[in-house]
Amino acid sequence: MPELPEVESARAVLSRYALKRRIVDVDDSDTYVCRPHHPGEIRAALVGRFLTAANRRGKSMWCDTSGDGPVLGIHLGMSGKVVFAAADGEEIDGGDYWERGRAKGDYRFARFALRFEDGTSLLLVDPRRLGRVRLDPPVERLGPDAREITPAQFRAMLSRGTAPVKARLLDQEAVAGVGNLLADQTLWLAKINPARPVDELSRPDVDRLLRALRTAVNAAVDGGGVHVLSVIPARHPDGRCPRCGAQMHRGVVGGRTTWWCGREQSR
Repeated sequence: MPELPEVESARAVLSRYALKRRIVDVDDSDTYVCRPHHPGEIRAALVGRFLTAANRRGKSMWCDTSGDGPVLGIHLGMSGKVVFAAADGEEIDGGDYWERGRAKGDYRFARFALRFEDGTSLLLVDPRRLGRVRLDPPVERLGPDAREITPAQFRAMLSRGTAPVKARLLDQEAVAGVGNLLADQTLWLAKINPARPVDELSRPDVDRLLRALRTAVNAAVDGGGVHVLSVIPARHPDGRCPRCGAQMHRGVVGGRTTWWCGREQSR
């Protein structure tokens, strides 16, 4: 599933290529992806306007529109990409990492599209059809962005309750943008067991965890997605810790399949 780094790559495509182009048509015919809007409702709200800014918090992304236009929310779901297509057929995309890639011009899984006056287009391509496009999305419910969260916000997020630390990292209302793989990498870097209750974390533990989160997020953004993170190749039954060589352990924490080093992340 796209996590913060993949969504940031999609936001960057929007920011660099899709802004300040007049919208002349919208394909909002997919009633599942565009729910709760009826076909034509998003089109009526956007035709004639421009996208003016591309924003992101955590895994959520949205664009401001010109005049008194609505906010356009675009969620990548579990396999979504945004594709900017130029009039000459060239493409630039951002979003989920697909191991098998996507051939240029393959729009079989396009679920939403904006057509611009200059002949360019912006599409949401989503094979699993789990993305979402809607007007005025409720982004105010999200917690601080994992890339921008302050030390005070991070400590406050971990100071309440007894939830496992991984479950708290995955709570998008606590900190926005951390998914399953990013959480495993962060906890592995910090040498903290994912099932450890947050009320057992010391101040040095919390500070180390924040440094690890920042390192993991920045590495994934720079590398193009969470698939580049160092512990990910070891998440399998015969996996060994990339740092100490110990056996990797597997379990379920916070409802998600979780891997950790049996030596350095023991309870």
